[in-house]
Amino acid sequence: MTIEEVVAFGQQGLMATLSVAGPLLLVSLVVGTLVSVLQAVTQVQEVTLVFVPKIVAAFLVVAIAGGWMLQVAVGFATQMFLSIPETGG
Repeated sequence: MTIEEVVAFGQQGLMATLSVAGPLLLVSLVVGTLVSVLQAVTQVQEVTLVFVPKIVAAFLVVAIAGGWMLQVAVGFATQMFLSIPETGG
């Protein structure tokens, strides 16, 4: 296995991770920011108020994009397992 192959596998792994985790993180970030702005405007400083909208948004993202996220993860894992004979492992 050459260094180029290892770097390519690492890049593919990072891209798969970003593809799977990115939507959840992005939606949680946006919802958390909106709730924080709402709290600042209304001067309601309840710490637990941020968690419920974030959890609901995360569940919605998983419900909508969960199948695609699973396809990306399984596709990457399959590609890695199929590449084992080619790498001499």
